[in-house]
Amino acid sequence: METIKRKLPVFFIILTLTLSIILMIPGMLFAQEDEEAVEEIAEPEPEELIFETKLPKIQAKEGETFTFNFDVAYKAGDEPFGIEEGKSEKTFNITVDYPTGWIAAVASGSTEAQAINLKFNSEESLKLIAIPLVQQEPGEYDFKVTIKSAVEGDTLEGSIELTAVAPPTYEINLTTKTGRLSTELTSGKDNHYKLIVTNNSSTSVENISLSSTEPEGWQVSFDKDKIESMEAGEKIEIDVTINPPEKTIAGDYMLTFKASSENSNSSIDLRATVETPTIWGIVGIGIIVVVIIGVAVIFARLGRR
Repeated sequence: METIKRKLPVFFIILTLTLSIILMIPGMLFAQEDEEAVEEIAEPEPEELIFETKLPKIQAKEGETFTFNFDVAYKAGDEPFGIEEGKSEKTFNITVDYPTGWIAAVASGSTEAQAINLKFNSEESLKLIAIPLVQQEPGEYDFKVTIKSAVEGDTLEGSIELTAVAPPTYEINLTTKTGRLSTELTSGKDNHYKLIVTNNSSTSVENISLSSTEPEGWQVSFDKDKIESMEAGEKIEIDVTINPPEKTIAGDYMLTFKASSENSNSSIDLRATVETPTIWGIVGIGIIVVVIIGVAVIFARLGRR
């Protein structure tokens, strides 16, 4: 009997522990179900517009159109494209902010787009076309494309900023002071002629050299054959000395003048009419008079016979 009495407390302890474990199992199961339920009703990721472009800043030559390619995605979170979550498409309005002196618009394919329908969890390829209406100063010009939901009360919107870089333009122009491309020269003497070099660039131009191509034996020189620097819009007058050889036959000859820099050059062709010097004209007239007198004398003597 004593042995049985000693074993009863142990039995009751084991029984109590067993019943406690049995009663805890449903609680644990319900707790796990509650956690799963919490996970299932977690807040959805907010919708957003994501923009991507490989070239947010581009450069083009003067007068050329700037074209920026970019993609816009309408999605929520990091879900891969193509997975639908019970949402279809939404209409978005497109606006473009651009600098004064420019015009810009967004295009889808070859068509200008002021609004666009975007499917949820997908992306669309668009492009911004920017055209300078006037000659732009060198520098950077910023554009902003904003896409905003057209649904009333919906605040979903996004934007992308793009930059057009206008490089310096270089243009030097060589002309004559009179505007004519012909002149008269006297052989055997220095003849002066005026050229005008103009810097039509958008910035200064360095190291401009002047040169000429003339008939063989002619002497041509410039009062300055090197211009170290010219500011944008500046004009410089060049005095050219042209000396045809003394025995040059009267007639028309061609000379070429050229102004050159590292970034630009300009040239003109000048038609030069060479005239006989006045002294030789007098000598020629004298010879003709002598010949006429000689012929008259001969005829007079023959007439007397």
